Amino acid sequence: MFSKEDAKRIRQEFWTEFGKTYQKKWLLYNTKIKELTLKFTFTTKIAQVSIDIDTEDEVIKEYYYDKIWSLENILKTEFLPNIILDPNYEVEYGKFISRAYIQLDNVCIHNKKTWEETQKFLYDTMNKLELFFYEYEDFIKS
Repeated sequence: MFSKEDAKRIRQEFWTEFGKTYQKKWLLYNTKIKELTLKFTFTTKIAQVSIDIDTEDEVIKEYYYDKIWSLENILKTEFLPNIILDPNYEVEYGKFISRAYIQLDNVCIHNKKTWEETQKFLYDTMNKLELFFYEYEDFIKS
């Protein structure tokens, strides 16, 4: 078990190493859609790359989810065959968002032995997710 300070230091070390290994300016929060972000997640159990639709406005959330959902076939056949689309994904403290994600199981941010595999997964998967977003950005935004 790690103290909060140790856990924070390990997380910072991972993301610093990831940034040095894979030097790229990621899209992430710069989608120009306030409610839609591309996101990296790495915890003590899983790693994920996702498109998150996060808003309290259910109409807006449903609108963008329907846009992504309508592209599911293309997303799965041309970019990420194992992507999961979840309109009610629980993130923390009972908060629900809509999320389309790819997940890598059995990795742990506190276990450096899983870092190389996780970094490659995050890099490769986010590249594909960004390509998808750029390809269909106009449709998603309209």
